[in-house]
Amino acid sequence: MKSYNSFDLSNMFKSIYDFPDHLREAKIIGESILLNNKYSIINNIVVAGMGGSAIGGDITRLILKNELKIPMYICRNYKLPNWVDNTSLVICSSYSGNTEESLSAFEDARKKKAQIIAISTGGILSQQINELGLDLIIIPSGLQPRAALALSFVPMLYLLKKMKLIESQSINDLIKSIDKIELKRDIYNKETIENPAYRLSKNIYKTLPVIYGENESLAILAVRWKGQLNENAKMLAYYNELPEMNHNEIVGWQNNYNLMNKISIIWLKDKSDHPRTTIRQSSTKKIINNLASGHQIVKVEGSTKVERYLNMIHLGDWVSFWCAILHETDPTPVNKIDKLKELLSKKS
Repeated sequence: MKSYNSFDLSNMFKSIYDFPDHLREAKIIGESILLNNKYSIINNIVVAGMGGSAIGGDITRLILKNELKIPMYICRNYKLPNWVDNTSLVICSSYSGNTEESLSAFEDARKKKAQIIAISTGGILSQQINELGLDLIIIPSGLQPRAALALSFVPMLYLLKKMKLIESQSINDLIKSIDKIELKRDIYNKETIENPAYRLSKNIYKTLPVIYGENESLAILAVRWKGQLNENAKMLAYYNELPEMNHNEIVGWQNNYNLMNKISIIWLKDKSDHPRTTIRQSSTKKIINNLASGHQIVKVEGSTKVERYLNMIHLGDWVSFWCAILHETDPTPVNKIDKLKELLSKKS
């Protein structure tokens, strides 16, 4: 096989490799946040975004699930939930600042008189935020949105701390994790079978991966893995969560005879999983067994949940990269998304 440099024409390798550096850069941005407006009582938080920007909200919610005392909701749509009002904090997250769903949600937030803050590199969203005198957190441009994950979620953590909605524990755990993630990248970036990311990619790249994780924890990371396989590797991939899939999807592994031997399963596991979920994972694997083309168990190391979550995110990004290279595909372009935006622009 040719070197990955023959296919990675836009250097997605560097974008993934720089994840620890992005975490450090995002930390500096977060520490520098200055809010010009005053905020009243906040009863709930909504992150309005799509794709790589929305996943930043998902990761924030995951990291803070045992720390945040009010509900946090991720809105991937043109309209916000009806319950949004003047006690809602709406964080409009759009890397480009031009995502049409995010701009529509921003207008809806204004109509609902929500308290609004934006995270963006610029674009129409930043312009409108500035014109209205609202608070804007500016993050660096020049990346694919999916490669700017750290720049999306880390400032969000610092923002919520600045607003006294969380304490410091999760942020402290994150800071302590960065050096350890940096060590991992020098394992995951090697085009060798000794690299667990490359080895996993070799096992799944000719299949349709289905990724399973525990509800409200690793299922959120499964969303990230799916999206990265879609955009970087240009592969179909799907995810579901336990224990829910035990009440429906497990039965579906029966009649699609001509498909099932082309589907691989990736089990995301963590020592914080509920003990009953752990038993469910093992039992479900036994039931499905040879119906899938293979079972890949992914469990990573780390002294804190935050470190393990970041490690698993980084591992998944490298898996998607190596799948792209094995398919002899440039990981960066997303031509079908670009084509869709072009068609939508003609119908606006």
